[in-house]
Amino acid sequence: MLSITEEIAVPSPPKRVWEVISDPQAVVSCIGGAELGPSHDDGSFDGTLVVRFGGIRVKFGARVSLDLDESGHEGKLTARGKDGQGATRFSAQATFRVVEGETPDTSLVSVDGEIQLNGKLAKLIESGAGAVISRMTKEFSDQLIQKCAPPAEPVTAASPGTQTATTVRPAPARPTGLFARLRAWWAGRRSKRGAQQSQAAVGSANKSGEALGRGGRR
Repeated sequence: MLSITEEIAVPSPPKRVWEVISDPQAVVSCIGGAELGPSHDDGSFDGTLVVRFGGIRVKFGARVSLDLDESGHEGKLTARGKDGQGATRFSAQATFRVVEGETPDTSLVSVDGEIQLNGKLAKLIESGAGAVISRMTKEFSDQLIQKCAPPAEPVTAASPGTQTATTVRPAPARPTGLFARLRAWWAGRRSKRGAQQSQAAVGSANKSGEALGRGGRR
């Protein structure tokens, strides 16, 4: 028989942690190698879990039931199943509870459970279960913390010379197509015409200056 006793500190309020940990789909997504199957009329559901014990990869299938106490933020999970080849059978039960953490807006998740194994792979699984449970608990804790975290805020950029933050907005789109080419052609024509007029005005002023200069010498 395998015993599991774990405590997971989560930097989120108990209400938010309970929303996640009481949702089978969310819990399964926190466990690597686990998949949630169809549900049944009695409220139970099917699930599978792939676990590596040393160099052996074992896939378990199980029928899972979940009983929840919303007011107390407590739950009980029971499961029965076997590996894919039917060589090993197991039964498991676990209770879990979400309470307030030591500091505001934090939580503590406590889990206590037992797993009983029977069959050809029982001794092999039990011998490597300690390392496997520690690894899976670490992965589950990391995923649970991420799922309970509040959504990320929009990215902002600080304005030069100020302490305030302004939202980055994309530049307006430039017009394209035939209309844009006509505008560019017309702008080029106006720019060229303006340059020619400026050169003509400068040339005229130079000629007037030369004429006045000759008149003064007379």
